[in-house]
Amino acid sequence: MRYDKTKKILVTGGAGFLGSHLCERLLGQGHEVLCVDNFFTGTRRNVAHMLSEPRFELMRHDVTFPLYVEVDEIFNLACPASPVHYQFDPVQTTKTSVIGAINMLGLAKRVKAKIFQASTSEIYGDPEVHPQPEEYWGRVNPIGFRSCYDEGKRCAETLFFDYHRQHKLSIKVVRIFNTYGPRMHPNDGRVVSNIILQALRGQDITLYGDGSQTRSFCYVDDLIEAFLRMMETGPEVTGPINIGNPGEFTIRQLAEMVIDLTGSRSKLVQLPLPPDDPKQRQPDISKAKQGLNWEPKIALREGLQKTIKYFEEFSSYPPAQFEAL
Repeated sequence: MRYDKTKKILVTGGAGFLGSHLCERLLGQGHEVLCVDNFFTGTRRNVAHMLSEPRFELMRHDVTFPLYVEVDEIFNLACPASPVHYQFDPVQTTKTSVIGAINMLGLAKRVKAKIFQASTSEIYGDPEVHPQPEEYWGRVNPIGFRSCYDEGKRCAETLFFDYHRQHKLSIKVVRIFNTYGPRMHPNDGRVVSNIILQALRGQDITLYGDGSQTRSFCYVDDLIEAFLRMMETGPEVTGPINIGNPGEFTIRQLAEMVIDLTGSRSKLVQLPLPPDDPKQRQPDISKAKQGLNWEPKIALREGLQKTIKYFEEFSSYPPAQFEAL
């Protein structure tokens, strides 16, 4: 699948987990890619293999400051996305979501670029509707420990749709559900990376609560394919559209699958549930199927095998080297 012509495309958060995979796909389609990242969670390691490509440019920049470049399209992915990282500096997290959105929307308005927003399933909070359709407004604690991310992303969506209504800006908004794969940050505290690393090291695997809470896990290649299809849609398609894998697994099932795939002797141990941790998370992807002709193809077991292979490098790192990643 290719765009009709070569474009200059800006990817904010481009050195992160999802951004680096997106940059790779866009380069493969023949586009010029400007990768912007402040390297809070993104790393040069994720994009090192693209640095010699003449159509790829890497820029250190924080999206809470204006950016003046000439581009045809913008993918706005900049924001820490794991609780460990977004709770480290919650004020900055909110600023990245809100002021970052304002700056990127202002840029898109100035250069008349189509702009894509990577929103999140976290806008649904701890949902009372299951699975979650895009019409569901969510159940979010506005003053909790997770609120900097949840409410920041909700406000960003507001800004995108107000720019669309007020300035006729061409927008694309997707809500990302749990995604995993190679280049996940090894100490991001997310459930997939946590469980894989604990299993590879033979450590106890921590389950919060009894592990009966559910998540849906989408492999990164499937997710990026949805991004590209969304950006190709006509102006009548704005979103928001859920992107994720509707296959639902308990965290205990995930842990048991990882133990099986790694041959680990790790034991499962239970810890208290974190505040505001959603008990269920599963996307209704009817709109993605209909509007994008998209649904995930990679099964959890297959995706985990690829992700485990990537994490094997980090499992033997000494603590000081691991913390420095």
